[in-house]
Parts: sequence; C-alpha cells; structure tokens
Amino acid sequence: MNYEDNPNSIKYYVKQFILKNKIRLKGKKIVDFPAGGGVTSRILREVGAYPLSYDLFPEFFKINGLKCDRANIAEGIPLEDNHADGLICQEGMEHFSDQLGALKEFNRILKPNAMLLITTPNYSNLRSKMSYLLGETERFNAKMAPNELDSIWMSNKDNKGEIYYGHIFLIGIQKLRVLAKIAGFRIKKYHFTKTKSTSVALFPFFYPWILLSNWITYKKNMKKNTSFDEKTKKEVYGEIFRLAIDPRILCGGNMMVEFVKEKEHKRVGQELKSRYTEFDQHSA
Repeated sequence: MNYEDNPNSIKYYVKQFILKNKIRLKGKKIVDFPAGGGVTSRILREVGAYPLSYDLFPEFFKINGLKCDRANIAEGIPLEDNHADGLICQEGMEHFSDQLGALKEFNRILKPNAMLLITTPNYSNLRSKMSYLLGETERFNAKMAPNELDSIWMSNKDNKGEIYYGHIFLIGIQKLRVLAKIAGFRIKKYHFTKTKSTSVALFPFFYPWILLSNWITYKKNMKKNTSFDEKTKKEVYGEIFRLAIDPRILCGGNMMVEFVKEKEHKRVGQELKSRYTEFDQHSA
C-alpha cells in the first residue's frame, strides 16, 4: 500500500485535504515544500493545481513531468513576493532551526488570504507530554532525547554544507500558533488526523487537571493583564485556552493546521505592542 493510501501515514490525510478542496485548488499555484519524493506535488497536479516543488535535496523527487528545484529555507525560497496561492509544508517544521524565519518566508511568497497547510508530529499530545516529562524525548522507552548521533539525518559533504536535521525542533500547537501569528497568519482550522493509543489511555487521568489548570490560568490572565481591552484578551486567550483543552490535539498523532495569511509579516511587527517600556537610549 502506498503511503498516500495508508491511514497511518500523514500523506493520506494531506491527500484527503487536497481532494476535498480540489475545486478551490484547481488552477492555483501551490508551493510544495519540502517536496520529498513528490507524492503531494503529483496529487496537486492531478486535481488541476500548479505545484511549485522545492526541497533541500531535490535528487529524491521522482515524479515524471514535474520538476523540483533546490531550496534551503535558511536562504529562502526562490520565488518573488506574493507569488503563490497556497503552500503545503508537510513534515518540515520539526526540521527547521529557525521556525519563525521559515514562517516569515512563507508569508513573503504567499498572496494575501492565501492558504498555508502545516503538518508536523504532534508535540502537544499526551504521549509527547509524558515523553518530555520522563526524558525530554520524542517517545519514551523507545528514543533517546535529540542528539548528535541520531538527529543528523543527512549531511552534505560538498562545499554547500547543508545539514538535514532530524526531529530536533519539534513544536507544539501553542508555539506554532504564536509564531504563525507573529509571521502574519491566523489559524483557520485544525484538521484531525488519527489518534495515538497511549494518549487515549492517558486522557481520562489527565484531562480533568488539564481543564482545571488552563481554566484557572485563563481567568487569572484575563484579570491581571490591563494593557488590552476585554475583546482582545478574550480573542487571544480564548483561542489559547481552546487549543490547550482540545481532545483532538491531546490525543492526536500528527498536527495538521490550516492557516490563512491575514497580514504581511512586516506589518505585524509594526503593530505589536511592547509589554515592557523601551530602553532609554539617552540614560546612563
């Protein structure tokens, strides 16, 4: 069975997303980065989209009739500003050392209101939380914490010197949310993929405490933060609270989050309000 037809693979859920949205994707320029072997690019072509495929190692791309160009996220994707209608970043974020920089680069090449679909291992489910508690590892009793022996998946020995890191930079839903927000994106929808049996087993024991703890934290911050109006606080803190207690996230395998580009990332930076008073450059 191909990965794209196997419900245990994230490629299956990305394929289902593409097929479900084939009408709005048809005729659109969709960036596939990292493109890997090219399965997603091929499916995009099959529904009438125009895939723009990029990868750090395009040699692994094996789809006839399509090309994959080299792109290192640290150097940027070779496309002009506001060029693409959408971007699919499938299992890439956990490999990027500068995740905010990556999201800003995605923002740069995407048109206003464009779609960004990100999938990544779910570092917010209960199994991952337990794994981090026990050993700061991705999977307790199975994997060591990220290290220089197991976490360098590929190293280019020529003068380019690219390194394809393993799951060193795993990211949870809350961090992904805030980095995306700072980069000019908002969450449109969280797409559930599959459950993790260990997380489901832990759920009845931990969920009441998760719910209570996050509710108390939400109420306290609603009261003590007087720098923003009630509507703004409810919008931001409310979204954080809902994500923290969402059973789909706490029990799910991979995260699959659909974002919308709502602002240019440079504009976001200009609008952010500082929490602390800026340094007085003239004071000694």
